[in-house]
Amino acid sequence: MHSNIENNTKAVKDLAAALGFDIVGITSALDFDDFEVIALERLESGLMDGLPWYNAERVKRGSKPSELLPGARSIISLAMSYMTEPPSVSGNAFMGKVGRYAWGPDYHKVMWDRMSVLIDSISRELQVSIRAKTYCDTGPMLDRAVAKRAGVGWYGKNTNILSSSHGSWIFLGQIITDLVLQPDSESKKTCGQCTTCIDMCPTGAIIAPYVLDNSKCISFLTIECRGEIPIQMRPLIGDWVFGCDICQDVCPVNRKAKPTREPAFQVGEHGFTSLELIPLLSITDLEFKQRFANSPIRRAKRSGLVRNVCVALGNIGDISAIPALIHTLKDKDPMVRSHCAWAIGQIGGSLSYKALEVALQEESDDDVVAEITLALDQTNQIIKTTI
Repeated sequence: MHSNIENNTKAVKDLAAALGFDIVGITSALDFDDFEVIALERLESGLMDGLPWYNAERVKRGSKPSELLPGARSIISLAMSYMTEPPSVSGNAFMGKVGRYAWGPDYHKVMWDRMSVLIDSISRELQVSIRAKTYCDTGPMLDRAVAKRAGVGWYGKNTNILSSSHGSWIFLGQIITDLVLQPDSESKKTCGQCTTCIDMCPTGAIIAPYVLDNSKCISFLTIECRGEIPIQMRPLIGDWVFGCDICQDVCPVNRKAKPTREPAFQVGEHGFTSLELIPLLSITDLEFKQRFANSPIRRAKRSGLVRNVCVALGNIGDISAIPALIHTLKDKDPMVRSHCAWAIGQIGGSLSYKALEVALQEESDDDVVAEITLALDQTNQIIKTTI
């Protein structure tokens, strides 16, 4: 005869599945001591540099669920797939890549709304009043530690959670609750001897199995980085303008990943699978806010996105982008002007050289002057090799 705990656990999982969650796991609300130690070591070694909100206090709080919700007994670990097939490729040469997670609307709202409905459904179904707190890639919760312990998946060597059914193309959510539920067992699967993600990362961001140097990750550089992208990293970014999927695209586990069932994450008019680059060079603050109001892309901010566009155009190397880039040399943001100068220098040509010379005479920002000077040297070298 099943106990109330087993019945309640099954009910919770059935309700979650009915609401569109692809994987549901349960774990206890015990502290995550091992993960706290690892996370603090990463912080101390500088591997999380550039993320000011990710600090020791946050890690320590997130390792103790009962501090986040006094009286917590269980954590419901939820995963929702965002795997969709890309649309047909545009014939436009000036297109920038967008990380698949940002192809649809902001996933935070989708997940939060669904978790809120789940909590209400659990209360009605079990006829109990429960206390609960939700997280979705925000707050101090160690979401991957929860997912691993709840059996949702295992740690991939690229530091993502890998699931047997949906690969790493999943958004993670957690509900801490005072409801007593039956914990699931951790997955015993591993990546084995596979190192494909490590070998294929163009920036070498995965410095060892399960260890990511945040400052080298293309996703960090194009989303979270608020300043200059280091010059040595720019050529390695390619045509990514928001996020990066390389370590996921090459992962063997993801080859058999099931597609999403969630309408919000289907490719359509509500999202961006790629971006036309040239028009973005002249986008205004207001236009940026309006166009990306419901998209994760807004996180890059206007200046960050235009900076990324400049880097992508420099890497594409098509001389027909030069007129638009020359106009961008007058952008209001010094950071944009710096990366624009770099892009022009990468493309080269006599028109580029003349434009950079004029910009050098008009520029007053020391950092931009330094970038223009380097770009002039680069352009001069390209001209010499073509003579």
